[in-house]
Amino acid sequence: MSEKEEFESDLIEFVNSLQKHISMDDGQWTVKGFIDVFKNIYTISSDTKIVSKILEIHLFPEILKFAEKSGYKLVLAEHQNYYPDISFVKADDDSVKFAVDFKTTYCKPDNPEVCNGFTLGSHGEYFRNRKSTKNIQFPYSEYQGHFCLGIIYDRTNGSTIDETKSYGIEELRSIASVVRNFRFFVAEKWKIASDKGGSGNTANIGSINNISDILEQKGMFSKLGEQWFDDYWKNYKRITIEDEKGDSQQISSLKDFVEYKKGDTSLIVPKRTARRKKHRKNSDE
Repeated sequence: MSEKEEFESDLIEFVNSLQKHISMDDGQWTVKGFIDVFKNIYTISSDTKIVSKILEIHLFPEILKFAEKSGYKLVLAEHQNYYPDISFVKADDDSVKFAVDFKTTYCKPDNPEVCNGFTLGSHGEYFRNRKSTKNIQFPYSEYQGHFCLGIIYDRTNGSTIDETKSYGIEELRSIASVVRNFRFFVAEKWKIASDKGGSGNTANIGSINNISDILEQKGMFSKLGEQWFDDYWKNYKRITIEDEKGDSQQISSLKDFVEYKKGDTSLIVPKRTARRKKHRKNSDE
């Protein structure tokens, strides 16, 4: 078994054990809010950035234990916009490194088979120039693998959350958690990538958003392979071709790129959009 295969296997086993650290028996998050010195508890917002950061803080002690047990040192991103969130560096061989990004997203309430998606890092300078140190902890080429440690969750119905109210410590267990029903996954980022950018005008790679495909690592590149993922995103909107009308256009779809490179388009895994389901009112949503 290679270093990469061993690391991935250990990481999957670890992530599968995390449920008990953050979930109550009914699936609610064990974090109920924040507390002041007077023992007043205030509920937190369901804002995705807030939930993501608190989940990361909540799980970090377990991640640290996993790293020590597995023989790795943790190197955290020095700056907020650096990739990755965590670098795992082997304690007895610092040439062995793995990038792990912490990714959280929520199920769409009107279509529970689909999540909101997330970004998978930049396709800018450090991705194209694998020796670059711009906005990355170590040069991209020094990492043996690039993984997502992901959590998909349900948001609790907003009508059950009162952000203006404070609670006493004796009411702790009766406070509704803002999120619940966590699903954890580990995936190499190229295996869950789409062919579209992930966040507006910034140079970020977007993920697929069908939950089953994420959990099974069935992204658009999953049959083509990592080399196609690398080539496509290094060249995203950087190759100009003529369309059927003779007009110039930049390649921004995997189909056009594979055709341009004379590859096998049958290996492109199409993005699935699950059928929209009628929303059901439920206090547990």
